[in-house]
Amino acid sequence: MQRSLGNVLLIFPFCAVQKRRLLEELNDTWLPYLTPKDDEFYQQWELKYPKVILREAGSVSEELHKEVQEAFLTLHKHGCLFRDLVRIQGKDILTPVSRILIGNPGCTYKYLNTRLFTVPWPVKGSDVSYTEAEIAAACRTFLKLNDYLQIETIQALEELAVKEKTNEDATPVCMTEFHRVGMRSSCDEADTKSRAAYNVTLLNFMDPQKMPYLKEEPYFGMGKMAVSWHHDENLVDRSAVAVYSYSCEDSEGESKEDSHLEGRDPATWHVGFKISWDIETPGLAIPLHQGDCYFMLDDFNATHQHCVLAGSQPRFSSTHRVAECSTGTLDYILQRCQLAVQNIRDDVDNGDVSLKSFEPAVLKQGEEIHNEVEFEWLRQFWFQGSRYRKCTDWWCEPMTQLERLWKKMERVTNAVLQEVKREGLPVEQRNEMLTAILALLTTRQNLRREWQARCQTRIARSLPWDQKPECQPYWEQDDPSMPLPFDLTDVVSELGELRTASGPRPPT
Repeated sequence: MQRSLGNVLLIFPFCAVQKRRLLEELNDTWLPYLTPKDDEFYQQWELKYPKVILREAGSVSEELHKEVQEAFLTLHKHGCLFRDLVRIQGKDILTPVSRILIGNPGCTYKYLNTRLFTVPWPVKGSDVSYTEAEIAAACRTFLKLNDYLQIETIQALEELAVKEKTNEDATPVCMTEFHRVGMRSSCDEADTKSRAAYNVTLLNFMDPQKMPYLKEEPYFGMGKMAVSWHHDENLVDRSAVAVYSYSCEDSEGESKEDSHLEGRDPATWHVGFKISWDIETPGLAIPLHQGDCYFMLDDFNATHQHCVLAGSQPRFSSTHRVAECSTGTLDYILQRCQLAVQNIRDDVDNGDVSLKSFEPAVLKQGEEIHNEVEFEWLRQFWFQGSRYRKCTDWWCEPMTQLERLWKKMERVTNAVLQEVKREGLPVEQRNEMLTAILALLTTRQNLRREWQARCQTRIARSLPWDQKPECQPYWEQDDPSMPLPFDLTDVVSELGELRTASGPRPPT
């Protein structure tokens, strides 16, 4: 199924301008891609995509299939999966796919400028209260699936390392074809385990019958896409991704591909792969039937892109990832908050605070943390409405605690502003303080305005009540509990005038 390339660039970098140029150059000509109906499909897979592994449904136990598929249906029945209002190139777009993040307690996963918060699965030592016993059982099941996929991923990574070391041609395409007996891995065992240490799974659901406006795949002519070409974001470097796919096929099982069709069967869900911005190598479209699993190993996610091609029936997937959580856990942000408020010497009865230090570096760090907790945590969480309460109240207390600490930071900022405006403060010291905080306060004002506007868009207001974005924290101008106004326009303007009046900025 080779298609003519025409006169196009062979390799082009990842940028919008050249993407547009490529589409213009292609005109009505498609790039080539292969499916299992093509003679060269498996050879191309082995040569060019050896780090993609398929494990067909028959190699997974019936018991696990039954539990996982019931868990998907349970979460869907209880309304636990939501379309995300994501931010792309300055615009809010509602994803066609509904999602829920399940994983280690306190973890988050960020994609398309949206931070998702885990519904915790019941890891050992955790104490999680779920709204329904069925939801608790579903979360247990996805932890069980996670453990299973982790074992299979470690095995696949070990075998990949052996293949590479012995210069064998390629990893076989199905894990059922692997020769498991007597193999030993040359790779570091701890490193292998860390790259398969899945801490979250992003569950997806889409019914294509209810999404008539799905985009067409633009390069290969593969048909309707449920998810466009992308690299998965926010992952630990070289970590694997494991996906369990459950398409709700008819009672006779798998849909049959029509051998007379050119390209992929549009009734069957597929995952598409291509080498990032290399148009010499044909893409692959791999059919996904009920209960199939696939694995993207090592650096595959960095060097390749993938998309999900819609079939005709509804489909669930559980996509297990090693989320890069160094700045994305509850423990992390609580430690940051404590670092910010440790500059407080005393809390005064009227709510004001006195500070230990007005050193510019200390002030800058405090205002950076202030912005981080407000815009990366509080506003991200409340922009998603009250959706998390559908499953658990786990995040209620942490968010209350974060808001309490954030309010202390508002008082810290107020104390800094009082010091900056204090008569008798040396000009040089004032300028150093202004340099440390002014840009951060300007950013805070701009981001507050942006988040407030996002909560008021037509698409935001059209969402169901439990998904409607909330502009929180928010307070009116005359709120006696808040030391500073929500709108910092006048504050920023006054600080700018102070810096101008104090003369030129000192050299840095």
